[in-house]
Amino acid sequence: MSKQPEQILEEQLVAQLQKLGYALAPIRDEKDLLANLKLQLEAHNGIRFTTTEFERVLNILSKGSVFEKAKTLREKQHIQRDNGDNLYFEFISVEHWCQNRFQVTHQVSVEGKYKNRYDVTLLINGLPLVQIELKRKGLELKEAFNQVNRYQRHSFGEGAALFQYVQVFVISNGVNTKYYANNKHQSFKQTFYWTDKENKRLTNILNGFTSSFLEPCHISKMVCKYIVLNETHKVLMVLRPYQFYAVEALIDRVQNARKNGYVWHTTGSGKTLTSFKASQVLMDLPQVKKVVFVVDRRDLDYQTSKEFNSFCKGSVDGTDNTRELVRQFAGSNKLIVTTIQKLNTAISKSQYAGAMGKLKNERIVFIFDECHRSQFGDTHARIKAFFNDIQMFGFTGTPIFADNAVRNEAGKRTTKELFGDCLHKYVITDAIRDENVLKFSIEYVGRYKRKDSATEIDIEVEDIDRKELMDSPARLKKIADYIIANHSRKTHNRAFTAMFCVSSVETLTRYYDLLHKKKEEGVHNLRVATIFSYAANEEDADANGFLPEELSIAEEARVLYGLNAHSCDKLETYIGHYNETFGTSFTTKDSESFYSYYNDISRQVKSGKIDILLVVNMFLTGFDSPGLNTLYVDKNLKYHGLIQAFSRTNRILNEQKSQGNIIAFRNLKNATDEAITLFSNKDAVEVVVMKPFEDYVAKFNEAFEKLQLIAPTVDSVNDLETENDELAFVQAFRDLVRVKNILASFADFSWDRVEMDEQLFEDYKSKYLDLYDKVRTDHQKEKVSILDDVDFELELIHRDEINVAYIIQLLIRLKASAQKDTAKAEKEIFNLLGSEATLRSKRELIEKFIIENLPVVEDADEVTDAFDSFWSTEQQKAFDTLVKEEALSAERTQALIENYLYADQKPLRDEVLDLLEGEKPSVLSRKKIGERILERIIGFVDTFINGMATN
Repeated sequence: MSKQPEQILEEQLVAQLQKLGYALAPIRDEKDLLANLKLQLEAHNGIRFTTTEFERVLNILSKGSVFEKAKTLREKQHIQRDNGDNLYFEFISVEHWCQNRFQVTHQVSVEGKYKNRYDVTLLINGLPLVQIELKRKGLELKEAFNQVNRYQRHSFGEGAALFQYVQVFVISNGVNTKYYANNKHQSFKQTFYWTDKENKRLTNILNGFTSSFLEPCHISKMVCKYIVLNETHKVLMVLRPYQFYAVEALIDRVQNARKNGYVWHTTGSGKTLTSFKASQVLMDLPQVKKVVFVVDRRDLDYQTSKEFNSFCKGSVDGTDNTRELVRQFAGSNKLIVTTIQKLNTAISKSQYAGAMGKLKNERIVFIFDECHRSQFGDTHARIKAFFNDIQMFGFTGTPIFADNAVRNEAGKRTTKELFGDCLHKYVITDAIRDENVLKFSIEYVGRYKRKDSATEIDIEVEDIDRKELMDSPARLKKIADYIIANHSRKTHNRAFTAMFCVSSVETLTRYYDLLHKKKEEGVHNLRVATIFSYAANEEDADANGFLPEELSIAEEARVLYGLNAHSCDKLETYIGHYNETFGTSFTTKDSESFYSYYNDISRQVKSGKIDILLVVNMFLTGFDSPGLNTLYVDKNLKYHGLIQAFSRTNRILNEQKSQGNIIAFRNLKNATDEAITLFSNKDAVEVVVMKPFEDYVAKFNEAFEKLQLIAPTVDSVNDLETENDELAFVQAFRDLVRVKNILASFADFSWDRVEMDEQLFEDYKSKYLDLYDKVRTDHQKEKVSILDDVDFELELIHRDEINVAYIIQLLIRLKASAQKDTAKAEKEIFNLLGSEATLRSKRELIEKFIIENLPVVEDADEVTDAFDSFWSTEQQKAFDTLVKEEALSAERTQALIENYLYADQKPLRDEVLDLLEGEKPSVLSRKKIGERILERIIGFVDTFINGMATN
């Protein structure tokens, strides 16, 4: 029999790995894996384990989650020998990563819920730390990603669970290759390409990727130094290539030179993780006395503090007490995280001169986050004057060049003048190409024209009677109306959130009042919040690139009293509206409460509870919320200020978030092109900004044609003969939905603009969901299907407004209409139930209500109560059936379901088995019974509880 392409690729990869120095290990199953592990650990540590001693080693290895095992991997270990002596050993040499033992094996079989064979496994000291899954050329990488997820569910935790020690997964179809950390909570969006130092991708696994990324010393360094253990979320994170090269460049500069430098990584690319890892590695260098990570006060409180503490618990002192910072400088801790304000005070005030003076000649490394801050220049000079043996490194997403520098007393100051060489560069075009940030979709709304007196031709202008026109009540009302009319479209029916930045506090109050008045009138139900404080020269005539700093957040409440009474009273009123909405009690009248208000707004935007955040400058830099996808702009922006503001919208989240939406109510086209060109290159605009609406119309029509070649009619989907045909349909319809997802965000979109009507789209979608249901059903029957490896990306077709409450409203209208022939209307509702992913688990019951109960409901006003009564009865019957058939404790099952709903975390198998009344199952049957009961409980919750919200 001829070899399959996947088998050939696997053999070639194993052969290449052997040439790089990996020893081939013939391992068939877990028994062989354990025997090899014993030999490798003995050789690495120069010891011998007896059988009982090795059992103690396996006992250490068997404990904990994937996260806890990652910590175990890196810790020094101890067991008691058979003769009573203490034995100390290690699983991996973290400090000398090249001095580990490297092997490669393939087709290891592990039997769990299913029998799985893993393609290629890299062993370090006998432990499987890198797992490579291969697909044949032409298949999408997501299939390999889904396969790894299936292994995590079915077999990685079986037996000794050694495969839970995998630190890095690699997925490849030969020509495309990506890697990611062992974190089962992440999506395919959190997988990365490897590159060289110039950000050139190395995608072919046999030609570039393996020799660079999988070379023994390099992959061992990635595991030992560049995996980050996130303490807050208890997950593993791995550095992306540009983060790796930046940290390596900083280490090289500290070890081999005394010059400063800066890292230019575009906004949204993960600078905090990069700078944390750089700080962590540098503090372990013996020649470095201390590493001081410096941020702006606001960033520390709301972004960096949380992230740094998640990477290294307790590393941040978030107080305003400079005395505490001075104590840290004098103490033994090598990593200090502080604010630029406290640092400035520590080196400037005479009361700290004695303590700080002792460090004048020590080797200290300073790392500055967002080093372009406008107030940084003076502090920079003071630090250089105070310390005699320091190195200073800056991180920025938008450097200051001569073109976008502003003049101060010392003249123009660029990032290069302050920090010297750029050590590594990763610009926005790199990030978009790597799918680490999204493109921008920019729509210009309300362009203004005037008659040219000489030519009598309408021409677009940017500076027409700016104050008079821009502040016109009619104009502001039109913009408010536009936002109300289009917000749901822009945010996928409020699945995402938005910010609205305006030119001044005065304009902000006028917009807020307009929006609030229309809400009171019942025109919309959007949750609008705002926050602002005084900043000199906020008018957009000052749009020089900088977004003015409104001082540190700790001082902002005091500065509020610099606002005129009208503005301050207005903000107090707006905070009152916020308090009514969220049940809080914030005020402008004391600094602590205002500080808490700022923090709470940040939290509510990130959680999606605020639809539109109305600001002047606040939150336009440093604020990271992946759920924010839209920025409304009525403010002149330039250069780095523009890029920073726009970049609030383009964080990667999921398939539904396909771009960052910018809706500009000013003519920012030239400013946008200039900013993108400055921070990337002259050809970057086409890469960064999405194409016009008409281009996506053409793409949609082309995708529709391809779909019809596979399934000319909706009914023909039923006649697809093979799973390969079904796979082709799934992929073709998914491609169509992706384009439709982009099109739907444009204000110009309507179904009459494309060649497919909406009903036909919904009919095809229903067939698509039928295939999804079929795969899930077949999967429960343990049938292997090629469709198991396909991500149906249901989030692309999820519509929040189509829920049970929506269906009830349709039923009420149906009843109220008193139609003689209701069959057609009922059929439309049945079709809707079949086409909405969130309703399919409820479809059978809702249809039962329509057929059996609705006809006997006498009045439309009684429909809701009748449905609630029906639903409660069916829910109780289903619950009683579940506990009876599975012999469960009804009380404990109810408590477990309530805890599941509250914690939003699936119950553990032992928790499920504790529900059983009477005799517990045998060890051999525990897993199967536990999984069956858990599936039934989750199915019960999905059917009767999830998606039952009324708004």
